[in-house]
Amino acid sequence: MERRARRMLSIGLGLAAVAGALALLLAWWLPTDAELGARVKAQAEARLGVEVSLGSVRWQLLPWPALVIENAATVQPEPIRFDRLVAQPQIRALLHRQLRFDHVLVEGGVMPQLALRGLRLQPAKAAHQEGVPIAQLRFHNLSWVTRYGKALEFDGNVFFDAGWRPREAQVVRPGVQPLTQLKLQREGDADSWQVQLLLGGGTAHGQVALTPAAEGLHLAGELAPRNVEVDSAMAAFKRNSVVRGKASGRSLLSADGHTIAELARSLHTRTTFSMQPATVLRLDIDKAIRTAGQDRAGQTPLQSLSGQMDTQNTPEGMVVRYSGLQARGETFSASGHATIANRQVEGELRVDLVGGLVGVPLQFAGPLGAPKVTVPPTAMAGAAAGAVVGTAVLPGIGTAIGASVGAAVGKLFGGDAAKKPASAPAR
Repeated sequence: MERRARRMLSIGLGLAAVAGALALLLAWWLPTDAELGARVKAQAEARLGVEVSLGSVRWQLLPWPALVIENAATVQPEPIRFDRLVAQPQIRALLHRQLRFDHVLVEGGVMPQLALRGLRLQPAKAAHQEGVPIAQLRFHNLSWVTRYGKALEFDGNVFFDAGWRPREAQVVRPGVQPLTQLKLQREGDADSWQVQLLLGGGTAHGQVALTPAAEGLHLAGELAPRNVEVDSAMAAFKRNSVVRGKASGRSLLSADGHTIAELARSLHTRTTFSMQPATVLRLDIDKAIRTAGQDRAGQTPLQSLSGQMDTQNTPEGMVVRYSGLQARGETFSASGHATIANRQVEGELRVDLVGGLVGVPLQFAGPLGAPKVTVPPTAMAGAAAGAVVGTAVLPGIGTAIGASVGAAVGKLFGGDAAKKPASAPAR
C-alpha cells in the first residue's frame, strides 16, 4: 500500500510539474491581457456589427489554460450581456498563436429579443473552411427576454460538428415542473436531427432537417405532440392559459435563411390539435347565460376542442392564426377563427345553443386581454324571429359567450392573466 501511495504521489507531482511548465511556456508565448482584450473586442465587433464593451479579459493558466471574459455586453439600448465566459483553447492552436476553443462555458447572461434586430451578423464561413470552431458550449442561467420584457431562464449543453452544426444538444428550463426539455441528436453526417421535446407532462418528438435553397438554407420538420397539458406547458414559459386539458396533434415547421438567426426570424409552424375533454378556465358559460352575463365566475367543461394553429415569426413579432376551431359543451357549440398580432386579437365565432339560438355570429376585436365583442344587428333580428330564447337574452349571450369564449379562443395558446370583461355587445 505504501509503495502504491508513493507511486500515485510521484505521478501527481509529475503531472503538476508538466502543467506548471506548460503554463510558463504559454505565459511567455501568449499575448498580454491588454493585447488579448483588444483582439477579442475587435473580432466580436466585426462579427456582430455593433460596439462591444468588455469588463475584463485575462488568461487563467492554472489548473488549465483558459480565456476568462467578465461583464461583456453589446452597446445597444437593450444590450446582450454575459456575466462570465470561460473558454478553454486548443493547445496546439495556441502554440501557433491561433485562438480555437475546445470548451466554452457561459455563466449568467441576458439576451433580449429586441437586441437581436440591431445586430449585423456576418455570415459564417463554409463548413469545409471553418472546421469545428468550438467543440462544446455550455450555458447556465442564461435569460431570454421576450419583446414584452418577460425573462425566461435556460441551461444548456451543445456539442458542435463542422460549420456550427450541433451534433448533440440539450436545453432545459431549470426549476420548472413538469420537466421542460429539448434534445437534439444529429443523424450521422446528414443535416437532419432527431428531436425529443418534453413539455407539459407530455411529449412532442419528431425530426428537423436543413437543405440548400435559393434563400440559403431551408429548414423543414415535423413534431407529434402527445398528451401535452396546455396550462402547465404555458406556465413553463410564464404565460397563462385560459384552457386546461391534454392536447395531441401534428406540427409542421418551416423556415428559410442564410444563418440560424434568419431561420429563427422566418420560422412558420402549423399545428392541428384536439383536446377531449377540455375546460375553459375562469368562466362558467351556463351560469353566464342564465344570468344574462351578470355572473360568469367558475369554469366550463367542454366535451371537445379542436382546430388548427399557425404561427409566423415576423420582424414585428409573432402572428398567430387559429382556424377551423370547434368547441362543444353541454349546452352549446361554437366554431370560428381568430388572429393575434401585436397583442391584438380579431376573429369571429358562431354559437349554437341547445334548444335556442342557432348560428349567432359573434365578432371580437381589440386588445388581447379585453377585446370588444359585437353581434351584427341583422344577425340579431334573424335569430330573434325563430329563437325560443328570444332577443332579451342576446346581450347576455354576447357578453358571456362572445367576450369570454372569444377571448379564450384568441388566447388559447398565449393567454395573459385574466383582465376586466369586455364591454357588452352592440344592439
